Amino acid sequence: MNETKQQVSRGKEIGSLLLSNVRNYAMYVMLAIIFIVFNITTNGSFLTARNITNLVNQTGYVAVIAVGMTLILILQQIDLSVGYLAGFLGGVAAVLLNRGINVFLVVILVMLGGAVLGLLQGTIVGKLGVPAFITTLAGQFIFRGLLTLVTERTGTIRISNETFTSFSNGFIPSGFMINGRHGSALVIGAIAIVTVIISQVNERKDLKKYEFFVTPLPLFIFQLLFFSLLISALTYVLSGYNGISWTIIVVAVVTAIYNFMLNKMKLGRYIYGTGGNREAAELAGVNVKKIMVFAFISVGLMAALGGILYTSRIQSATPVAGSGFELDAIASCYIGGVSTSGGVGKVINSVVGAFVIMSLTNGLNLMGVGISYQYIIKGVIFILAVAFDVHSQGKKVTA
Repeated sequence: MNETKQQVSRGKEIGSLLLSNVRNYAMYVMLAIIFIVFNITTNGSFLTARNITNLVNQTGYVAVIAVGMTLILILQQIDLSVGYLAGFLGGVAAVLLNRGINVFLVVILVMLGGAVLGLLQGTIVGKLGVPAFITTLAGQFIFRGLLTLVTERTGTIRISNETFTSFSNGFIPSGFMINGRHGSALVIGAIAIVTVIISQVNERKDLKKYEFFVTPLPLFIFQLLFFSLLISALTYVLSGYNGISWTIIVVAVVTAIYNFMLNKMKLGRYIYGTGGNREAAELAGVNVKKIMVFAFISVGLMAALGGILYTSRIQSATPVAGSGFELDAIASCYIGGVSTSGGVGKVINSVVGAFVIMSLTNGLNLMGVGISYQYIIKGVIFILAVAFDVHSQGKKVTA
């Protein structure tokens, strides 16, 4: 009888932990549900190695833009220009490549261009005090016009440079095979699991050291197991096709850098502090204007990288490239748990949010659902995610 009561109380405790920390894992549950539902409705086509590879490569450009957008939203700002900025810079890359300029020099120039344009918008917002909505909306118009200028002579600009197109279409060499599977993919998967576990354990230790809130141990263990199973399943599936794509490496490296910056550096604490309470951050000596400018430089860089990945994937620059990228990035962040009131958000969760958005697109395409209905479904999920965030914050306040 006592054992039954203990089991019931443990069940209630676990349920309470899950409900109180729902922001940290909701997107993972959503992603798992999407995978299961689409795999059933497409008769197993969704979880094939070929489709998962396509899904990962399709998600790359949205994921890196979402990483940059996370900082902007944490600061309670917005950037509506990143879509056409990515499209414009992708067009610039196509023009430069077709003029015979070295591919790596092109990448550097495009990334610098993104940083400079981000600096310009950040200065207008941070230094001059023009609202980010107005500034970036104007930027959207400007970059859309520049993209049209770049592509107006030929329309679509084809890219034949194999090195450039391999950024989003190439794969890491297998090295060796294990039962018909790419050995490099399996090794990278194992390294990724160990890296995630070590980094999460160290992050938890640091939070406890400085007496910050930490995820309860049962939920923390659940998260580690979920991550490990997810990475294992992903790498196992991919190893049976072409292995690990360069897109995965790019997204992983970008996510790791930003995660380190936000969690291990003073800059990250300043960003969270400024987003949570700007006045308090200023009183504490934080140069809020510089933080704002940095965030826009950062999102400009990520827009440039997103433009490179997208242009590489479709092997051309088009007049409509970048349309809607900013909406997918913003939705990815909010689905990933970035707070509408600022001060809260993780780049890893935003990347998972990007996978949620692109999984919806991919699965609905496989089902033959029209683009009109796809937009409606995305909109419904987006508003539900934001409504959930507002509702959960209201509960915390009343508690």
